[in-house]
Amino acid sequence: MTTSVTVKTIYHCSLERAFKAPMLCDVSKVHTGFVIMPKVTHCTEDEDWGQPGSSKKVFVAPSLSQAGGEASMDRVIERIENQYWKIEVCEFKSWMLGFSKFVGEWRTTELEPNRILIEYTYTMHADVVWLYPLNWLFTKVFWRVYMQRVLENIRKMAEGDEAFLYA
Repeated sequence: MTTSVTVKTIYHCSLERAFKAPMLCDVSKVHTGFVIMPKVTHCTEDEDWGQPGSSKKVFVAPSLSQAGGEASMDRVIERIENQYWKIEVCEFKSWMLGFSKFVGEWRTTELEPNRILIEYTYTMHADVVWLYPLNWLFTKVFWRVYMQRVLENIRKMAEGDEAFLYA
């Protein structure tokens, strides 16, 4: 089963910053933890991160849901410069409510200079039939709130000229 959720907002920065900030910045400043979601601490094996086909291992702090340490693998599936990213989060190292992978999409549309529409979509893939109602509820309620928090963290970096870690 797949369940998707989309959140939208406007960023007031250049199209390039709005496009690059979510993927090329310090991810520990994006995923700062929330209730059961652990804070990302760092990534490894990320030398080519940002290019289609590249990947990185993601590490997290201990939380209610995880002991800490290596958490997952992120992969760039598609990159259309200044328009669209598609990534996959997979190879979870702890149980994730029956989810097998998450697919994230980040779309930027320049409405006018320094006014960028952000459309942020996550599709959650689940494999355990008896957990489908919980998966749906988690995605539509908790994950939507979490995505809004992520949007605001990215906004601070995009609008504040935060340096990118990757090219």
